[in-house]
Amino acid sequence: MAAEATVGMFQLQKTVGSVLCCMCGVPITPNNANMCVKCLRSQVDITEGLQKHVIIYHCPECNSYLQPPKTWIKAQLESKELLTFCIKRLKNLNKVHLSHAEFIWTEPHSKRIKVKLKVKKEVYHNTILEQEYIVEYVQQEHLCESCSRVQANPDQWVASVQLRQHVAHRRTFYFLEQVILKHDAAVRAIKIKQMNEGIDFFFGNRSHAVKFVEFVGSVVPIRSRHDKQLVSHDIKSNNYNYKYTFSVEISPICREDLICLPPKVAVGLGNLGPLVLCMKVSNSLMLLDPFTLRHAYLDANQYWRIPFKPLLSSRQLVEYVILDIEPTNVGTIPNGTKYVLADAQIARVSDFGKNDLIFNVRTHLGHLLAPGDYALGYDLYGANNNDLGLEKYKGFSLPDAVLVKKSYEEKRQKRRGKVRPWKLKNLDMEVDNPSKGRTDIDKRNMEYEKFLEDLEEDPEMRFNVSLYRNKEYQPSEMTSMADGEDVPSVPLEELLADLVLSDEEEEDDDMMSE
Repeated sequence: MAAEATVGMFQLQKTVGSVLCCMCGVPITPNNANMCVKCLRSQVDITEGLQKHVIIYHCPECNSYLQPPKTWIKAQLESKELLTFCIKRLKNLNKVHLSHAEFIWTEPHSKRIKVKLKVKKEVYHNTILEQEYIVEYVQQEHLCESCSRVQANPDQWVASVQLRQHVAHRRTFYFLEQVILKHDAAVRAIKIKQMNEGIDFFFGNRSHAVKFVEFVGSVVPIRSRHDKQLVSHDIKSNNYNYKYTFSVEISPICREDLICLPPKVAVGLGNLGPLVLCMKVSNSLMLLDPFTLRHAYLDANQYWRIPFKPLLSSRQLVEYVILDIEPTNVGTIPNGTKYVLADAQIARVSDFGKNDLIFNVRTHLGHLLAPGDYALGYDLYGANNNDLGLEKYKGFSLPDAVLVKKSYEEKRQKRRGKVRPWKLKNLDMEVDNPSKGRTDIDKRNMEYEKFLEDLEEDPEMRFNVSLYRNKEYQPSEMTSMADGEDVPSVPLEELLADLVLSDEEEEDDDMMSE
């Protein structure tokens, strides 16, 4: 009611008076200084005493800047990290309030960085003055400690990490290389060298090597030992210089390996198995019994306490054709993957036209397989097993075959040799004693192709890998629906999420959008 009564009432409009500026006589709104903004800025300079010229040191080799006294910070031109670094280098900036900061474009080769700052300060009682000024940073080239050591002697390293895995393939190192690239774990490495059964990483500081070993231990199950060798000794100052070597051994158990668990390990995992498949490798091993859908995790400490080797590896997979399949049970493991137990009738593809051997097996792939499909598995019927662990299980009979995964080999043949829409980056490695034999090159190429196919089939594996757009891929080269039917591939949304573009590619994309 009160609001309705005030609608018809006469209200006086408040008017703000004006006064003349005491300096130039221009009418202004009254303030404590009784001066206009121009006169106030001419009389008071709030940037007085603030730095406007600063010298910074830049390492041209690793593109980093010196944060006194000894810290080097990596930053790209006109990046947030560089802007933060430049502001922190200013002294007496706490006397004013910084409200805005931005770069002013300069020629990249000018060795000058200009930053425009907007600051505020109270000059009179309740009178706040805002002012802009430009700070010029002179960039002086100076090699950081690690780069200067490399320039003086490229082989002068302080700590080395020797990664080794005693298996017949390099699929683990292909995956480990991508994880290292995504997390920039080897950014401090002076040199990376590819060896016969692993990779060597060389660092200019022992702490960098220790940090790298801890990172590898969080990705795959490892055991490590270290040693040091005296290089020089200064008797007067009592200083010792050592070279440190870290020997890191990766577990020989890989994804999709068939394992016969030792009796002590099987009992410790609740009488699991003894015949299990390794479904996932991280800092622990996920083992699955394909006949009961029971699973367990084996961490690095448990594994190295009683180490064991795989009964059969992924190189010994055999292709089968599914003649008939009947699901029996459904199970789910903690990572969200659903498996379905099924009884299947299978036959080896290589037996077609030779014999009529048919095997009745139980498999965990009932949710994927259908009659007429192809699957990869381990042929225990024709395998010659000399594993001593099997002899410890009295009365245990091996199945004729163990299916591991669905096979898309026949459908992939139609796409073989065509460019993928995505690609991976690689570490800058030196190759020790590069193999010149055609057989070894074909073997490496086949292993890398299998690794790329595993990435397409396993979304969880792609989670730790950065995928990049392939500029050589043309949309006109896309296979037809018939060629690519039911063949796993990387979704476009996943590819865009990990997309990294250079400046030239961004300009091309802007021109295309216009």
